[in-house]
Amino acid sequence: MTALQEVAPREREGVRREALYFAVRNGKLMAGLGIVLALLVLGLVGPLLVDAAPNEYGPRPMSPPSAENWFGTTTFGQDIFAQFVHGLRSTFAVGVVGGGIAAILGMLVGFVAGYLGGIVDEVLNMLTNIILVIPTLAVLLIINAYLGIRSVAVQGLFIGLTSWPWAARAIRAQTFSLRTREFVDLARMSGSGTWKIITREIAPNMSSYLFMTFILLFGGSILIASSLDFIGLGPTEGTSLGLMLQNANQWSALHLGMWWWFIPPGAAITAIVGALYVANVGLDEVFNPKLRET
Repeated sequence: MTALQEVAPREREGVRREALYFAVRNGKLMAGLGIVLALLVLGLVGPLLVDAAPNEYGPRPMSPPSAENWFGTTTFGQDIFAQFVHGLRSTFAVGVVGGGIAAILGMLVGFVAGYLGGIVDEVLNMLTNIILVIPTLAVLLIINAYLGIRSVAVQGLFIGLTSWPWAARAIRAQTFSLRTREFVDLARMSGSGTWKIITREIAPNMSSYLFMTFILLFGGSILIASSLDFIGLGPTEGTSLGLMLQNANQWSALHLGMWWWFIPPGAAITAIVGALYVANVGLDEVFNPKLRET
């Protein structure tokens, strides 16, 4: 039995090496991850390169991009590049918090429901369906509207708590198909507990699928947060890419011809979400031999 139990880990190691081989040769994956990493580094390092605070009024209002202000200034003289790099950091933060919470809840519910089945599956599936039919954006609008102080962390928390159901259903379906495999039966016969089987046998065989799920949840959290920011329900302190768009719209940047105010944040949001989608397509090609380019 011991020899048979070693087969699955060896097979997983072979699959990992094969996936890594094709991953570094997949143009979509490399391009998508490259764009996201470049913007992430800019968001982390950028605030260290600017002296002005993102919302500090300056002496040159409505100035186009120049050597002094790389992305120009707002109608109040605020440095748009300073807002941009701080906004990138906030946008990635809400994506990590919201996507991470949704991924954890989705995995927890999906694994437990799919592996245990029975009454546990029925209860968790009912809970998932209830959350799934609730109009998420409407709930977030109500919650954000009644919060006195809104922060990136709180925004990410509520997004994560309302975004997990579809991930849970997808993971539950995958777990159903894996729980009857031989290596799971062997682990069960050897006396392994439920949690040990889920974390050591089932989850590793779904690692690629789980990673792709997190990418989608990450991008979805950024889009939801940007939508809330744009309609004025974003963080009450600090800045974000969505808040930059909201301010640009509120102060008629388009009508005033101040393209440098709304194009950078809009392009960054599009680039992040689009790059994540492209990277996800690339990952699908890496882990699915039928989709690999020859």
